[in-house]
Amino acid sequence: MKKSIKNIFVEGAITPEKIAQSIAAHQSKTGIGAHDIFLGQVRADEIEGKIVQAIEFTAQIEMANQICHDIKEHTFERHPIHCMHIYHSIGKVKAGEICIFVFVSAAHRTTVFNALQEVVNEIKANVPIFGKELFEDETHQWKENK
Repeated sequence: MKKSIKNIFVEGAITPEKIAQSIAAHQSKTGIGAHDIFLGQVRADEIEGKIVQAIEFTAQIEMANQICHDIKEHTFERHPIHCMHIYHSIGKVKAGEICIFVFVSAAHRTTVFNALQEVVNEIKANVPIFGKELFEDETHQWKENK
């Protein structure tokens, strides 16, 4: 049976409550012995004397969801993980707020460590999500995805 493609996007910042709820939802899954979480936070970088106040995220939504679905499927094929969740902000996220949340669960820690690193690197390299850095003087520039 083919899995449905999930929407990874959350309007605005990813809240601590969403992160806590995701963790809590896994307590009944007693075959899980390890979780690993990646949280990406908007930095208040100084660029040419200006401070980043926020990032406004846009994406090719349908394509981004398909690529994340494929990343998840390939990860399940390569690693014995129990589950994985990917969430990314769309819209404006202020400096200090969370913009990406990736959560991997498996029986053992080495599995989640390895899987999570691969997943985050693949997302950063291949998913069409774009960030416009917004400065305090109301100017902006497109962020380079590193």
